Amino acid sequence: MISQICSNFLRIYCSPSQVTPINTIVDLLQVVSKHLSPSVLCPDSYAVDYKFKTFPNSHAQTTTYYLPPHVFASSSTLRPPCGYTNSIPMDPNSSVARRTAIIAGHLRRPSPSSASGLAAPLQPAACIHYTPPELSEKSPAFDPVSLRRVLDGHDLEARDWLFRVMEESPLFCPRRRGDRTFVAPDYNQSKEQQREVTMRRIEYLLRRGVFEGWLTGSGPEAEMRKLAFLECIGIYDHSLGIKLGVHFFLWGGAIQFLGTKRHHDKWLKATETYQVKGCFAMTELGHGSNVRGIETIATYDTNTGEFVINTPCESAQKYWIGGAANHATHTIIFSQLLINGTNQGVHAFIAQIRDADGNVCPNVRIADCGHKIGLNGVDNGRIWFDNLRVPRENLLNSVADVLPDGQYVSSIKNPDQRFAAFLAPLTSGRVNIAVKAVYISKVGLATAVRYALTRRAFSITANDPEVLLLDYPTHQRRLLPLIAKTCAMSSAANYLKRIYIDRTPEANKTIHIYSSALKATLTWHNMTVLQECREACGGQGLKTENRIGILKGEFDVHSTFEGDNNVLMQQVSKALLSEYIAAHKRKSPLKGLGLEHMNDPCPVIPANLTSCTLRSIKFQLDVFCLRERDLLRRYASEVSQYQVQGESKEKAVLLSYQLADELAKAFTQRTILQIFVGDEVAQPAGPLKDLMGLLRSMYALICVEEDASFLRYGYLSLDNAAAARKEVMKLCSDLRPHALSVVSSFGIPDAFLGPIAFDWIQANSWSSVSDE
Repeated sequence: MISQICSNFLRIYCSPSQVTPINTIVDLLQVVSKHLSPSVLCPDSYAVDYKFKTFPNSHAQTTTYYLPPHVFASSSTLRPPCGYTNSIPMDPNSSVARRTAIIAGHLRRPSPSSASGLAAPLQPAACIHYTPPELSEKSPAFDPVSLRRVLDGHDLEARDWLFRVMEESPLFCPRRRGDRTFVAPDYNQSKEQQREVTMRRIEYLLRRGVFEGWLTGSGPEAEMRKLAFLECIGIYDHSLGIKLGVHFFLWGGAIQFLGTKRHHDKWLKATETYQVKGCFAMTELGHGSNVRGIETIATYDTNTGEFVINTPCESAQKYWIGGAANHATHTIIFSQLLINGTNQGVHAFIAQIRDADGNVCPNVRIADCGHKIGLNGVDNGRIWFDNLRVPRENLLNSVADVLPDGQYVSSIKNPDQRFAAFLAPLTSGRVNIAVKAVYISKVGLATAVRYALTRRAFSITANDPEVLLLDYPTHQRRLLPLIAKTCAMSSAANYLKRIYIDRTPEANKTIHIYSSALKATLTWHNMTVLQECREACGGQGLKTENRIGILKGEFDVHSTFEGDNNVLMQQVSKALLSEYIAAHKRKSPLKGLGLEHMNDPCPVIPANLTSCTLRSIKFQLDVFCLRERDLLRRYASEVSQYQVQGESKEKAVLLSYQLADELAKAFTQRTILQIFVGDEVAQPAGPLKDLMGLLRSMYALICVEEDASFLRYGYLSLDNAAAARKEVMKLCSDLRPHALSVVSSFGIPDAFLGPIAFDWIQANSWSSVSDE
């Protein structure tokens, strides 16, 4: 028997002469769609025309709908509409047939009735309201501040002070959204405006004492505080962070590392107080990653005691030089040094490119690199030198020197080692980039997770409330593994900072390998995080004010500058190969870079992996070490085979690039896991240690799931790989209750997130329009 409401539907809305407002039809069909049940498709149907009005005063339009014959056959009172007595064949697989069957299924189902026997009235949906996740989520099972100490690693109070310093100034563009104030750069400004406001922000931070001791201070604590400050500044604005990084870490770092006392005394304090504004002219149009191949030439004039620097061709122009287009007064020029016709390789020189009034110096030409997909607050420029003369004393001479008579002297006789020493300033850049990438990942995840804990979509059944995004298993799978990776990478970034601060000349090679591996891996991870978070926030992720989308463009360059990521990872695998070959030649155990595990017996992976085993530190380290040691041996064997076939070692390495990439990835992931395990083991027993165990297991198993080499080379069986994949799903459920607490431990103030991280309804309300 067909209910009264369905009879009314057919009688009123399917009448060929009835004119019905379209919103009425839509409302009814929305209700119908909530009560759908499976039905059998029929091979034919009746075509029913009805007229509808799109707006009250519009002309009526006619649309045809199809209703299957059995709808009418099931009632003695309903008949096909007049004029439509013949059936019309329908393709049962067509979209029309599917929609018809769904509606028919509803029509055959009795509708709930009120006590009076009449159809229950339709109720409008309740308006969505915002509930802060702090109220809806359970209280933290661990102390978020304690986790922040692990993740930030150092200088928590100093970081919070600097965040407040930025929030207090109108230069940092505070804006109201609802009842909150947010700070972020105004990306609607022109390139020129962004550059000028970046410089004004630097001047403000200088007045507030932020840069005190950045070049003249000493000791590990001062160094770590400087790195913490740069991380906080980068969270606010990448352009501001890069502008400072070029001035202090590249220009200033080159003077520190490559210069001697005469350079330190003359330039460091002046740099720290911005009496001079420095830039770093290494990259050229024709040579980026291949610094050894740069074409700028410096020749020594014994008659005047000066170096004469020239740009011999267009490909030798200095390119992408941060600060050069507008503000820099001085630069470090990297060029080939010619002494009496002999090329002594790449050396570094201090040169002035603008006077105190900002005028470009004679024999120097500067052009703008133009608008970019991000970082438009940095004035990247191009520089040509036309017989530019600089004093002999301006050669940065800690590695090598030229005496007044033109004699070349160096304490490092090996040209390769001498060249490596000149690249030392780049290490600090890679360290900063790697760490900054982790913090930007935290911004994206904190925003996306908070939004997912307040935004609902769809219902499981008709009368249930809509489901929180983060309660969908698919959404958990998108975000929670990225949280675990980011936490593990935080530990690795802190380790990288520590070994960099405590560096010795003997450790330079080790630091280069770690900084190369982590810079590439962490910046790639950051782009993955930002893309996933952008999509996880739907349309709101596209809004610049919500930060995630704009950060993608701002930080995309991380995969390129201070070393192309792919090139850096090749350097890592080549360095591992050299260590392996050298150890075999010495017939001695491997030592350093965490490779000691290769001296131990080969790990054995159990045939059947249980949940307990999969989550154990022993299994995770065993399977990561097994992969690394096997890939290193395979790589060495393949390179050797190519050499036996007559290829040079260099060509053999190039041909083995697939194994090289897999090896570098395995080395980096094992390194990150070991470091994170160390931080976990250092915690006392309790909720925080338990949480870190979940994060560590998620990091390890998601790496297993995502890397085909575990199956390709047989480190795991198909069944064990499937078990690891299922365990990731379980870990998502286990981490879900902690999601808010973990992202709250990232230490990023509310003002530095996007409005959708909080009351996104109020932030988009009509009352907020005047604030835009």
